[in-house]
Amino acid sequence: MPSNPEGQSNTPKSTWPEQYRELAQQAKSPLLKAFYEAGCVDPDMPMSDVPLVALDFETTGLDPNEHSIVSVGLVPFTLGGIQLGRCWHQVVRPQLPLHQTSIEVHGITHSDIDKAPDLNEVLDKLFSYLNGRIPVVHYRDIERPFLNVALQWRLGEGIRFPVIDTMAIEAHLHPDRRPTRWQRLLGKKPVSIRLADSRQRYGLPHYASHNALIDALATAELLQAQIHHHFGPNTPIKDLWL
Repeated sequence: MPSNPEGQSNTPKSTWPEQYRELAQQAKSPLLKAFYEAGCVDPDMPMSDVPLVALDFETTGLDPNEHSIVSVGLVPFTLGGIQLGRCWHQVVRPQLPLHQTSIEVHGITHSDIDKAPDLNEVLDKLFSYLNGRIPVVHYRDIERPFLNVALQWRLGEGIRFPVIDTMAIEAHLHPDRRPTRWQRLLGKKPVSIRLADSRQRYGLPHYASHNALIDALATAELLQAQIHHHFGPNTPIKDLWL
């Protein structure tokens, strides 16, 4: 994986454990303090030993400063297996209003959110999944920035953590995925790195998209396939996290 993919945090990969120790001293929120004190795995730990959690948010839009989280899906797993019995899905009431376009994407309606808790009411549950685990996402510019902004609103503090991004892995594996005009004239098709299309390349089953829990499960399975086909269980996590 390239050391500084587009959109990546500027935090050097090897310093995440040190960053957690520093942030634990600085955090004022007990939730964030406990998160950082739970620690970050050693950068040289092989992927076979890393505790992981697939994380997916459905949101009212794509800008974390203008849109809100409306559902959370979390699936704890390792390379050896997915803990289906511990999966968690929660619809939450957004700070900002729903738009018809977002309803058409994820199917979460006004009646769903009217009965839903605010994210603040389920943060203890959310962090029980995050503490001590490395989040796995498909497109890191959603989950990490949306959670950061949501916590700034509710706790007065943001959050920093590494992620493994299965979309970034696919982008790395397919650097020539956008054919030139000449290649298009010759019939070469672009390579999609969307979640469903990426899964199809590994022979994984088709799942309905835009449900946070299903997308989190789909992301967990995709990472397992990527490691199996292109890396290996002894790959150190520092080669993959961002």
